[in-house]
Amino acid sequence: MNKVEIVASLAERTGLTKQDAECAFDSLFDILIDSLAEGEKVVISGFGTFDVKQRKARDGHDPRSNEKIHIPSIKAATFKPGKVLKERVR
Repeated sequence: MNKVEIVASLAERTGLTKQDAECAFDSLFDILIDSLAEGEKVVISGFGTFDVKQRKARDGHDPRSNEKIHIPSIKAATFKPGKVLKERVR
């Protein structure tokens, strides 16, 4: 399912126009992204938890040249599914 299909389904279920449904969809994800960018955890009951984790710097190697490289530390978004989501997907 892609964004267009989700927006169409959202519009159908809520009675919103497709334009209003797309605006709501975009706003939801803007809020989610802004919160994660600020380092906040986002918990959606029954669905799951979005969080930002710091990955440590480490040494690795380039598989093409087998050269050693340094991989810097980064922040990465993570998702942990909630109980309801886990049960419905099974």
